[in-house]
Amino acid sequence: MNKSSTYDVIIIGAGSIGVPSALAMGKAGLKVLVLDRFASPGQGSNKAAIGGIRATHSDPAKIRLCQRSLEIVSTWKETYGHDIEWNDGGYVFVTYCKKDEKTLKELLETQNSYGLNINWLNKDELLKIVPDLNPEGLIGGTYSPDDGHCSTLLAGHAFYEEARNVGCEFRFNEEVFKIKVHNNQVQGVKTNKGEYWAAIVVNAAGAWAKEVGNLVGLDLPVNPDSHEAGITEPVAEFIYPMIVDIRTFPGSDNFYFHQLNTGQVCFCITPHPKIWGFDRQETSGFLPMVSKRMINLMPRLVNIRIRRVWRGLYPMTPDESPLVGWASEVKGFLLAVGMCGQGFMIGPGLGELLARIVLQKELREQDREVLKILSPYRMFKGKEALA
Repeated sequence: MNKSSTYDVIIIGAGSIGVPSALAMGKAGLKVLVLDRFASPGQGSNKAAIGGIRATHSDPAKIRLCQRSLEIVSTWKETYGHDIEWNDGGYVFVTYCKKDEKTLKELLETQNSYGLNINWLNKDELLKIVPDLNPEGLIGGTYSPDDGHCSTLLAGHAFYEEARNVGCEFRFNEEVFKIKVHNNQVQGVKTNKGEYWAAIVVNAAGAWAKEVGNLVGLDLPVNPDSHEAGITEPVAEFIYPMIVDIRTFPGSDNFYFHQLNTGQVCFCITPHPKIWGFDRQETSGFLPMVSKRMINLMPRLVNIRIRRVWRGLYPMTPDESPLVGWASEVKGFLLAVGMCGQGFMIGPGLGELLARIVLQKELREQDREVLKILSPYRMFKGKEALA
């Protein structure tokens, strides 16, 4: 066995989960190798994210993880020096119907119990935060000022640079086609370019998590669906929070948008029904639908020109929450998959939790709560209300 090819941990996937996990593990003194099939970090689904980070969820596990993510990202510049264009404008969930009003108000009790700074605002109060919302039929909404957004490209590169600074190794254009197992214990991996050894392998392969699971005989319930997003020309700043509309319309479920520090409005919409598969070829077919919804919600957007569109993959699970924890079938195989399009916001907090798991440290009470909720062996009942 070649010592130079031996590691404490091998992470498969250099994206929203793999890179922050490598950083947390490297900071803890572990020797980490990250492998990715693409040419550079974040080329799977990470680069397709539009950058929102919120602790405003209905799932306590996501609340816990994203609370820590917000702490990490909001202080990143002071801690590491990189400007990742963090914007603490918050999140606004608007409502124009009684059903959504009821849903959002009922969630406040859970959200407040976990210490989230979030409140219900009536129509007039909400219009003070977002004056350009369409007032016709507006009931109100929730506002969480501690949430925010940043540049996914700058943040992804910043995490990658810091992971390298603490000694993590990255190898790109390497596809793992075999995970070595002996006596039911992970021993390492084989790629199209070489062999590497470790007693722990982390599946952080995003949309490709199922095929990585297949390498150890697991059939993971993770399947990708395509979401399209776009960005406009830059204009003077007038939108401060991320705006989310959870209504269902023909052809789409929720949609959301925010304005970058550089002035462009960035947006994404959830298709209905889902578009299953690995197709990442961008189209403009969704633009009439999302444009109509955006202009209806904020008429001021009507004359802004769209510059570019793209398509990314959401690795979905049956209940739209991640699968996190050790595989019981194979020792040393750690799952961090099925982020359902929220890997960018979950990743920094989850990376630290994965490091604690790998180090076999005494887990915190809230860690145990998170792992119980996100157990890969849970019964899939219902779905998160703000997925």
